[in-house]
Amino acid sequence: MFISIPYFCFLSVPLRASSIDIHPNAKWSQNGLTVAGGKRSDSGNNQLYWPWGLYVDDDQTIYIADQSNHRIVEWKSGATNGKVVAGGNEDGNRPHQLSYPRDVIVDKERDSLIISDGGNKRVVRWSRRNGTSGETIISNIACWGLTMDENGSLYVVDDDKHEVRRYRMGDTKGTVVAGGSGEGNRLYQLSCPSYVFVDRDHSVYVSDSRNHRVMKWEEGATRGIIVAGGQRQGKSLTELDRPQGVVLDQRETVYVADFGNHRIMRWPKGAT
Repeated sequence: MFISIPYFCFLSVPLRASSIDIHPNAKWSQNGLTVAGGKRSDSGNNQLYWPWGLYVDDDQTIYIADQSNHRIVEWKSGATNGKVVAGGNEDGNRPHQLSYPRDVIVDKERDSLIISDGGNKRVVRWSRRNGTSGETIISNIACWGLTMDENGSLYVVDDDKHEVRRYRMGDTKGTVVAGGSGEGNRLYQLSCPSYVFVDRDHSVYVSDSRNHRVMKWEEGATRGIIVAGGQRQGKSLTELDRPQGVVLDQRETVYVADFGNHRIMRWPKGAT
């Protein structure tokens, strides 16, 4: 992600870091640049079809969950074409296939991709070194968003169970760290959560889509705190409409993709 700051310089940051160092006087361009796709919906190397989650690496390489093409595409900075690095072998459940992937992150320690293979209800690991097939590491889970903390623990959103689970190395069952009390709008519940962000204190931020809010769950907490939205579904500056992707900066400002309103919202800490 590139952020313009005073004196016309640029700050380069990985999108899924435990906090993103955004300059306090950052000014956001009103006109975006197409960095991947933009050539109509199809399966060509310069095209995407209903892309969802993405991961931006330190060198500005973008990994995209190209959902309806059932593949993960790697797009180098400045490139006009992407490269299929996982899936792309039609919709299917074999080890070399994906089905409607929803998110992707990079595990740098193992030099691999971790993919939310939503249609197959599994999380798979795929080598970045010319991997031709994936390895299922979590199965039977309605997975959406993924993230990883600095200890290598994996956090996975389960849409069916309305919860977020943390999986430490070697753990196959995981621990509920947000939600897990059935679907609802109470502070101890979630409703169709989608994406997740974990900060340096291991607090979990969840886009609670059907409740039109972003929730913060501190480590060990049994209920969350509303940090964005939560009024009702709407388009005013106090409201969200089916929020999706969420990231946090070092000042605990929340940036959220307000899906139903076709906008990105910034919510400073404590703001309503």
